[in-house]
Amino acid sequence: MEMAAENADHGSMVSGSKSVPLRIRVLCWLVKNAGAVTRRNDGTVNRRLANLIDRKVSADQTPRHGVYTKDIVIDKTTGVRVRLFVPDNGAHGDFPVVVYFHGGAFCALSGADVAYDTFCRKLAGRLTVAVVSVDYRLAPEHKCPAAYDDCFVALAWLRAQGRDCLPPSADLSRCFLMGDSAGGNIVHHVGCRVAREADMSPIKIAGHVLMQPYFGGEERTPAEVRLSNGVPLITVEAADWYWRAFLPEGATRDHPAANVTSTDISELSLPPSLVVVGGLDLLQDWQLRYAEHLKKMGKQAEILFYEDAIHAFHVFPGYDLTPRFLRDLAHFLQVRADL
Repeated sequence: MEMAAENADHGSMVSGSKSVPLRIRVLCWLVKNAGAVTRRNDGTVNRRLANLIDRKVSADQTPRHGVYTKDIVIDKTTGVRVRLFVPDNGAHGDFPVVVYFHGGAFCALSGADVAYDTFCRKLAGRLTVAVVSVDYRLAPEHKCPAAYDDCFVALAWLRAQGRDCLPPSADLSRCFLMGDSAGGNIVHHVGCRVAREADMSPIKIAGHVLMQPYFGGEERTPAEVRLSNGVPLITVEAADWYWRAFLPEGATRDHPAANVTSTDISELSLPPSLVVVGGLDLLQDWQLRYAEHLKKMGKQAEILFYEDAIHAFHVFPGYDLTPRFLRDLAHFLQVRADL
């Protein structure tokens, strides 16, 4: 596995050190300002403007880069849909299924966003997996727990009807829950719900992948203070706004949806987790605490720490760390899928 030496401070695997390229800094500035202009002072989102800014691409059943895509509405009542990414190469035999939850602080973006369409296409093509990317309802129009409910419904749909929509080579007994930012948060909550109350057979969850998950609390962590004026994709002020938009009315950031380490999950049977952390992500302290919390609860957790990764680095075009990350991710999936 191509990861660098172990970091003695928190037992994570660390990448080499490089500066953030200027083009990435410029893109961060554009994304931050695009988000800022859509957030209103009254706690609502200018959804029309947000939809204009968000670059979406249509599904395409003609294979492109070895992958074809298809959109399916899975709940006519809520309008929740999934986008399937299927590798067009049956010669590889059976392959795992990744259920993917996109980021956007629960308030923005979708699986049709060009960045997520591109990344999920890479996952499907380069790692030879089927990807089921979930378009859950967004806050503040749909507050907590709407996103969790929608993503759980997507798993139930996959269990009941997914076999009819995926090729026979898609192996539901080797399924992974994966998400970044808010999607990483969703992985935790949906994974715990499955462990508490659901028989998902023939689906078997082989692992959780939480990529820079969006966790938080009332405390200001050292990383939040240190990186508040740096080059992160998000700011402390923006994160606070998004938590108010998502959490139930009157809740603080210590609500269990955000501050997940406050919940005892020791009795839950959870699969191994891979927690991806970036050294330039101001949420890193919450992410590292989460991984340590899993271990204290008796769960298997591996930290993949990239020293020079900003928040959501993997969806930025041309980011130098992405190829390494995909190799590291492929290793985790392969090891867990083969057990």
